[in-house]
Amino acid sequence: MDGITPILVLEDESAHTSGRKSARSGRVEVLVRADRRRSWTAEQKRRIVAESLEPDVTPADVARRYGIGTGLLYTWRRQMVSLQSAMSTPSGPQFASVELSPAPLTATSNRAVSSASEVRPPPRPDGLIEIQLSGGVSLRVDAHVDGRALRRVLGALEDR
Repeated sequence: MDGITPILVLEDESAHTSGRKSARSGRVEVLVRADRRRSWTAEQKRRIVAESLEPDVTPADVARRYGIGTGLLYTWRRQMVSLQSAMSTPSGPQFASVELSPAPLTATSNRAVSSASEVRPPPRPDGLIEIQLSGGVSLRVDAHVDGRALRRVLGALEDR
């Protein structure tokens, strides 16, 4: 192959591909972006994403209208959704407020109060814990509760 002159190679290649070249157009178009990279404010992104979520509009039309790629638009949409979900859901377990109140008086304790100067709450087992879950569910356990069983109960209540 090294002994062949470049003219012969060019003639051979052009003869071999001439049928295909005539079917193609010889014009090549190169698109170059002349302007610099744009930056969008958070408000502009929010407005564009809101427009893309309207029922009668496709995201591709919105992206074309603003001169952005659909991938960028979907990235903004994903960021907005994750931002909203982060703001609406708590970040994890939180402490609940605790209020202490005196035990309610019953008919039998009223008689005992008349003889005693102070009201004593009924005796409670040591280590009693009351857990208030969302949805109004209340759970009371004492210090002798099995930890694995408590986890199973809390898991079942969380899945409801």
